[in-house]
Amino acid sequence: MNRDYLWRYKFLGFAISILPLIIGIQLFRIQIDKEQIDAIGGIGALYAGEFKTIEPARGMIYDRYGNSMAGNETVYEVGVELKFVRNPDTIALAMNLVTGADYNEIFESASIPESPTAVYRVLARGVTPEQVERLEIIKEQMQDKYGNSNAKDAPSLSGIRFSPYLERIYPEKSIGSNMIGFVNFDQTGYFGVEGYYNDMLAGKSTVVWLPTDPNQAKGLPNTPDGVSLVLTIDREIQSSMEELVDKAKKKNGAESATIVVLDPETGEILAMATTPRLDPNEYWDFEEIFPGETPFNRAVSQAYEPGSVYKVLTMAAGLDLGVITPETEFIDTGVFDYGGAKIYNWNLGAWGPVSMLECLQHSLNTCHAWVATKIGAYNFYDYMHKYGIGRSSGVDLAGEATGRLKKPGDEDWFEADLAVNSFGQGVAATPIQMASAISALANDGVIMTPHIVHSLISKGVQHEIGHHVASEPIKPETARTITEMLATSLEIEASNALVPGYRVAGKTGTGEIPTPYGYTNYLTNASFVGWGPVDDPQFLVYVWLEKPTTSIWGSEVAAPVFKDAVERLVVLMNIPPDAVRLELSGKQTSTNGESGVSQ
Repeated sequence: MNRDYLWRYKFLGFAISILPLIIGIQLFRIQIDKEQIDAIGGIGALYAGEFKTIEPARGMIYDRYGNSMAGNETVYEVGVELKFVRNPDTIALAMNLVTGADYNEIFESASIPESPTAVYRVLARGVTPEQVERLEIIKEQMQDKYGNSNAKDAPSLSGIRFSPYLERIYPEKSIGSNMIGFVNFDQTGYFGVEGYYNDMLAGKSTVVWLPTDPNQAKGLPNTPDGVSLVLTIDREIQSSMEELVDKAKKKNGAESATIVVLDPETGEILAMATTPRLDPNEYWDFEEIFPGETPFNRAVSQAYEPGSVYKVLTMAAGLDLGVITPETEFIDTGVFDYGGAKIYNWNLGAWGPVSMLECLQHSLNTCHAWVATKIGAYNFYDYMHKYGIGRSSGVDLAGEATGRLKKPGDEDWFEADLAVNSFGQGVAATPIQMASAISALANDGVIMTPHIVHSLISKGVQHEIGHHVASEPIKPETARTITEMLATSLEIEASNALVPGYRVAGKTGTGEIPTPYGYTNYLTNASFVGWGPVDDPQFLVYVWLEKPTTSIWGSEVAAPVFKDAVERLVVLMNIPPDAVRLELSGKQTSTNGESGVSQ
């Protein structure tokens, strides 16, 4: 090996070997040199600080006219830094006096000795600015009178701290609460739009480094507020429908009551009223108000067998496919045998020869079962799928149930199900799914996706959501034909859904309730669905009373609720009576010369 290289390797090895010694000597010198200690301490202080998460303000929620349904207000967390606490008794007394907090709980928290695991304790949250102001005044008064007295019993609020934060508030209290949902202690949205749009409403938090030295602190980054929502609901219509469901539930001894109002042309939900309801400002009462498996919003979360309101879907499918016409005759013998099942009418009667109009008018199970067999299983379930039965409606509310529609190929589907499903038995759907499906009849065969958010407001700019077609299950002429059939049916039978001055189409529903031992004959789901005005539908109303006790029939308990709802709607929506509206538009009134009274 070249001697020059050998000498270089030896020198490099020596230098490396003494390097740790040099570093050790330097470290020792720094630790005993006061000037070096102060210099390093200054650098440490320069970069001392902590990471802090900045939470944006949660987005607001408004109704379609700008009325605030959910917002934020500044409240305070009151806590104590344990090392500065001098008199826990004074703190407990003051908190009890000003906020109503439990004395013993506050005293216990404020008496904990400081330790590595106990530095700060929360005494109360949600304390109002007015209460904080009173506590600060008390603190100042004690400071002025007793100063920094070390006497053991000297009154003192030393150690108490106030930290502001934003808390969710709901100015309308329980109005619309089933659709809005609530925000809990952790600022997480649950149910309704608070749950469905939680991430958008909450916004995106920002983590920043905050130096301990205020001279080193720079301006905090701009953290945009969460997205605000403008809903499709009308606060006045919502409030009015909630009054109706409360009245209907009480009057009819029902377990619950639900009303859904939507615009069939756009899919916008104008109101969704159900029972029970919660004041989201007091969300901690949730388990008491909704015990067990009680849904927060029955309109979207509880599927049930709808009964005869379902018949309009069967009849529309038959008309659309061309296997029947309004004049097609069916000979009703009182029983229809299909797939091993015997289908009977609601009154066990036989009506003889009936047209399809009369089939709807008398709500004959046998006739609709026969229509379903004329349609055929493949086509029948294809239509039901296009109606949206058995699957999500797409509504933008948390917790939607999909219901159940058995179909050929499923292990538990039998041939008899075709006949049974035709009149709304053996199939489960939610009120919003039924309202959405039937809206095709009111909107020239088109189902618009039901939705409750009209627009989003982000960084000061409003963005409309728009309306979206969900499906087109039937032809426009089919929709108009069955609408006319249903309107005529109500007029002939002098229905309890009578709305003077307005012509509407609609259908009752009385569904037996399945149990492990078969169907009940004394408890039912009573429903009514209707829309109008017939020539230009501007609303669809779906009414459901769960287990009414005054009567089991939808025609007796649900139809009158529909009438009351429409009488309120035409006022709140500023819809003139048919005669006035048609005269103003240059159209003629109904052929009988009247203003289209619905019966």
